[in-house]
Amino acid sequence: MSKNYSSSLKLSRQRLLAFTTAALSDAMGKRGAMDHDMHCLSANCRMAGPAVTLRVHTADILMVGIALSKCPRGSVLVIDGQGELNTALWGELSTMAARLRGLQGVVIDGAVRDHANIRRDRLPVFARAVVPNAGGAEYAGETGIPIQCGGLVVNPGDWVVGDEDGVVVIPADRLASVMKTAAQLLEVEKKIGREIRRGKDLAAILRYDELLKRKSREAFLPQRRIRG
Repeated sequence: MSKNYSSSLKLSRQRLLAFTTAALSDAMGKRGAMDHDMHCLSANCRMAGPAVTLRVHTADILMVGIALSKCPRGSVLVIDGQGELNTALWGELSTMAARLRGLQGVVIDGAVRDHANIRRDRLPVFARAVVPNAGGAEYAGETGIPIQCGGLVVNPGDWVVGDEDGVVVIPADRLASVMKTAAQLLEVEKKIGREIRRGKDLAAILRYDELLKRKSREAFLPQRRIRG
């Protein structure tokens, strides 16, 4: 990894961590969020980094360790575990190895175990479930390909951002525009917050009364029940 590329990644990460996942989702048109049950299971939920993608055979951990050993510093390992919730693909030792390798986090469409240790670790770990059963190590998986994780398609190099609300994925070619829009939205929210603290009504600030009146004048949709 070149020095210039490393500096660029660091700058993008710092800028992204200034935003919440909610703000980034808003900036993408209220999209880009993984499923609601992709929970943060560790002591730290804040992460941002380019995705290294992995698809594994159902309930098989063979490629997890191999992919982890090849992840560049500053990346987020995103694992398509095909939603298998009764077999763990990740645990205490892989969390330790990922943290020492310099990963920003891991996101698993599947389950983990050793939660007592993971929940004290500073490496962000997101997954759907916790279960004691360990996976086998028999089948080859695929790395560096588009995968499904948490209800989204994740491509290698897409930016993966996490916090207490969950995980969002930003296509690599939209990173600059999403951050620009998020910054604009953040300024709007700060302005609204100042007005609320001054005692102004939220509905008035957002002009909800005007919106409601406009909608009441719109024609009924055929499927709406007309009360008479």
